[in-house]
Amino acid sequence: MRVLAIETSGRHGSIALLEGEGDGTRLVGQTLLDGSERTAQALAPALKDLLAEAEWPADSIGLVSVAVGPGSFTGLRIGVTTAKILAYAVGAQVIGVNTLSVLAGQVPSDGAELWAVVDAQRQELFAAKFACDESGCPQMTHETHIIPVPDWLADLVSGDRVTGPALQRLHDRLPDGVTAVPEECWQPTAHAVGRLGWTLYQQGQRDDVWQLVPRYYRPSAAEEKKHRQGDKETRRRGDVETR
Repeated sequence: MRVLAIETSGRHGSIALLEGEGDGTRLVGQTLLDGSERTAQALAPALKDLLAEAEWPADSIGLVSVAVGPGSFTGLRIGVTTAKILAYAVGAQVIGVNTLSVLAGQVPSDGAELWAVVDAQRQELFAAKFACDESGCPQMTHETHIIPVPDWLADLVSGDRVTGPALQRLHDRLPDGVTAVPEECWQPTAHAVGRLGWTLYQQGQRDDVWQLVPRYYRPSAAEEKKHRQGDKETRRRGDVETR
C-alpha cells in the first residue's frame, strides 16, 4: 500500500512517501520543510512536487498518516486539515499518530527507558515516557502530559535516555547519568510518522476522516483568554447579587 505521511508539529516539518508491505515500510521520498514552507499555501505544492518525483498519482495513495500532537497549534491544524482533505479526496484511510510516539520510534532501542519531550512554552514541556516491549518497539508507559521543566528534570533518574526538540535548550541541564540520544533523532520526521501509521494500520487502527482532530493537550491562548473573561464576568455578577 502507498502511504503519505505528514509531520508539521514543530518549527520545521516534512512530508514523505512510503511503500507499506507486511510488517515493514520502504521510504520512497521525503521533503523537508522550513518554517516559511510549513503553511497551508506551501504544503500543497510541496506534496504535488513529491508525488510527481515519485510518479505517484494522488489517487494511488491508500493511507495518510499525520502527526496530531502535541506540538505547534498552527502546524498541527495545517497538517491534520491537509491530511483529511487529501484522504477524503482520494478515498484513502487516515490515521493520526502521537508526536512523542514518533520521536520514540526514531531512537534505536537499547532497553533503557526513554523520555520524549517537546517545548510547551511557559517553561513547560509536553512529555511522555517509553519502555521497549519484547520486540524492541517503544511502548508508552507514562501518558502524554504537560509538566514544568524543573519538575521534569527532577523526575529523571540515572539510566534514563531523552529525546525531542526541547533538548535544544535543555541538553546542558540534564542530571548526571541521564543520556541524550544523538541529535539527529531530536526532530520528528514524516518518515517516522509513516512507519508508525503503517504499524497502527496493520494492528487494525482506522480513524474517521470527519472526526480526526489535532491533540493540543491544552487550551489555546484565545480559549484561555475567553475562560478568564468568563470567570471575571461570573465574579462580577456574583458581586452585584450580594450587594
